[in-house]
Amino acid sequence: MTDTNEFSAALHPHRRFNPLSGRWILVSPQRTQRPWQGRTAETAADLRPRHDPDCYLCPGNERAGGVRNPEYTGTFVFRNDFPALLDDTPPFEATDDLYRLEAVRGECRVTCFSPRHDLTLARMDVPGIRRVVGLWAAEQSELEQRWRWVQVIENHGAMVGTSNPHPHGQVWASDFLPVEVEREDENQRRYLDTHGSPLLLDYARSEAASGERVVVENEHWLVVVPFWAYWPFETLVLPKRAVQRLSDLSEEERDALASVLKGMLVRFDNLFQTAFPYCSGWHGAPAAAAGKATDHWQLHGHYLPPLLRSATVQKFVASYEWLAEQQRDLTPEEAAARLRALSERHYLEGAA
Repeated sequence: MTDTNEFSAALHPHRRFNPLSGRWILVSPQRTQRPWQGRTAETAADLRPRHDPDCYLCPGNERAGGVRNPEYTGTFVFRNDFPALLDDTPPFEATDDLYRLEAVRGECRVTCFSPRHDLTLARMDVPGIRRVVGLWAAEQSELEQRWRWVQVIENHGAMVGTSNPHPHGQVWASDFLPVEVEREDENQRRYLDTHGSPLLLDYARSEAASGERVVVENEHWLVVVPFWAYWPFETLVLPKRAVQRLSDLSEEERDALASVLKGMLVRFDNLFQTAFPYCSGWHGAPAAAAGKATDHWQLHGHYLPPLLRSATVQKFVASYEWLAEQQRDLTPEEAAARLRALSERHYLEGAA
């Protein structure tokens, strides 16, 4: 129970609206005071060799089917040997109201960030991350010539299901707009029609002025724990000017993005002194279809880490959330303050 009759978002349960997804989220900050008797465990040191002869992503190693990687020294991209989407799926559609089905086509690629097996994006230097930013932009630019949607993603850490610790991500291109993208497309379009400016550009300017949920920023970019965040330490990476796609970024903006990502990812690792797991992805304007304008879109990156209390205690999606509404305990403001206060020096490189 709280001891005040005056509402406080830091103390009282309330709902927050996500204008991108159109969903509400229940926030219950008073629950952070409850005793914890759940799972805890010590984390083992993440000790990996620079090159693993058994890793199918390391330079020179063999992949499935006998394909051998080149001796790459920077980034490396190849078509996924086990893709979720195929570019030659036969067309088919069933329109029954209860059993709708449509065949889809697409293309999946694996993006290796570094030849070094022992690194993560957080442990790479800024020039290395900059090469990854360039890779993302190049992949998007090339694939959007053939596909309606291009999704740049990274699943980082065993906790989120990563099957190989080598620093890598994926790019999925498809002939359809995924559900979450459709929601963002509709809501950004509606906001522009109402306000005359892009939703996330207005939001970035408002958050920069407030500073309350800002984690790290520079001249061109802003990282915030969004007002409507669901995951405990979720962040949103936002450009400070109107820009629709990664491929639209200037060289200076790409440099600045690498720098701001380094600042964010090191803080992630420093929070619980572990290689912080997360799911992440970039949303930019889909390829223009049927002459539709895309000026309502604003480029943004989602970073969704599951950790809650320690390096081993994660947030689980509980029954109420599956059956009713998303819910969180830690407020976005407190999460941002905790991340913001951390050192930009990685804990493995000295005192954090």
